[in-house]
Amino acid sequence: MYTLLKNRSLIKISGRDAEAFLQSQLSNDITKIQDQEVQINAYCQHQGKIIAIIWVFKKNKSYYLSFPAELKELVLSKLKMYKLMSSVDIEDFSKKMNQYVLINENNEKSLKINKNLSLLTTRDFFKDFQDESHWELACINENFPEIYLKMSEKHIPQSVNLDIDQRGVSFTKGCYPGQEVVARLHYLGKPKRRLFRFTSNFKVSIGDSLNVKNSNSLKSSGHVMRAASDGNKHYFLGIFEVSYINEQIFLSNDQNRLVYLMHEESNLS
Repeated sequence: MYTLLKNRSLIKISGRDAEAFLQSQLSNDITKIQDQEVQINAYCQHQGKIIAIIWVFKKNKSYYLSFPAELKELVLSKLKMYKLMSSVDIEDFSKKMNQYVLINENNEKSLKINKNLSLLTTRDFFKDFQDESHWELACINENFPEIYLKMSEKHIPQSVNLDIDQRGVSFTKGCYPGQEVVARLHYLGKPKRRLFRFTSNFKVSIGDSLNVKNSNSLKSSGHVMRAASDGNKHYFLGIFEVSYINEQIFLSNDQNRLVYLMHEESNLS
């Protein structure tokens, strides 16, 4: 069953310098994009903080960038700023293509995001499709990150696990905005925060803070990044301080609202 992503932008990048231009802008190695696949990228500002997580795919020598619609002006303004003298055309395709996703299904025309998720772009409109809550739940189950406007320019790629198995960051491709900061942490340190899956008995919202009693952070120990409910229980992805992950965790410093870690990846410590 398809899920229509109604609030997602699609930008077409074409022209003689399209590949080189994107290679200089995004965190992953654009030259390694395969047919029938979506490549995950971080689009960072100069301090290495993520503006948007962008899905990139290639069709007929042109590249397409998919990301939340609320970030469109931010992303477009930055792309146009860096375009300079490059032979590149930047076109908003958001209203020309519908974006559908598939969960645990195969389709010969869809593009693989990971082993369980895929993307189908088409000018057709399907009458039957699932509510987006199914997609959000699937992404939370897959620990698949997203950056929305409220969290834009606040976290580095390592904080949303894009460095693990280099699924969203290449450490050999060369320069892009924020690359020095991201690479320095990779080679010389460890991220203090990672992305984890949580559950709760109450609704949470993107941007809500996550706290523990003993955190030394000046603000909060973490934040909610994406959230969904299956009608009975609430689930969310949260960026959280690794050193406090085994402590009792509260939403918005309210000790009556405990949240619970669903699963801790063994390679995150």
